[in-house]
Amino acid sequence: MAFDFGNLLTRFTDSVEAADGAALGALFHADGVYTDTFYGAFAGPGAIADMLDNYFHRDAEYFRWDMFDPVCDGRMGYAHWLFSYSSIFEDSAGTRVMFDGMSRFEIEDGLIRRYDEVFSAGEAFVQLAMAPERMTKILNRMTAPKLERAAASRHMDLSLP
Repeated sequence: MAFDFGNLLTRFTDSVEAADGAALGALFHADGVYTDTFYGAFAGPGAIADMLDNYFHRDAEYFRWDMFDPVCDGRMGYAHWLFSYSSIFEDSAGTRVMFDGMSRFEIEDGLIRRYDEVFSAGEAFVQLAMAPERMTKILNRMTAPKLERAAASRHMDLSLP
């Protein structure tokens, strides 16, 4: 039976919308990693479940996540998405936030080995009217792992012509 990436995406987004951390974690390998743009990397189903239950749903509610144009070769999958939520932060409670992005899924044996996403966090920051110091903290946390990747070394080498 062929791997059904569309089904995986549906289970993925449904678990986020339903605040079902255990269901989201179950989609990942035992050492699978979910790298969230705002909260960082979480490894293993338990940590991923905790991220959803105690980070996502601590800070927001009424999640909506729609995936579009999925492509997958059985090993790597990509999809464009729209994501929205209502903030429950004290300084922005009730604010509806929506942005679009792309996701990359590394798949092995029908489970997610690694999940990464790309989107403009600034779109969310603007909608939340976030304080500059808070934006800086989040942007620094987002940038550091990208600069540490081996693949980035070629781009950071100032000795190149």
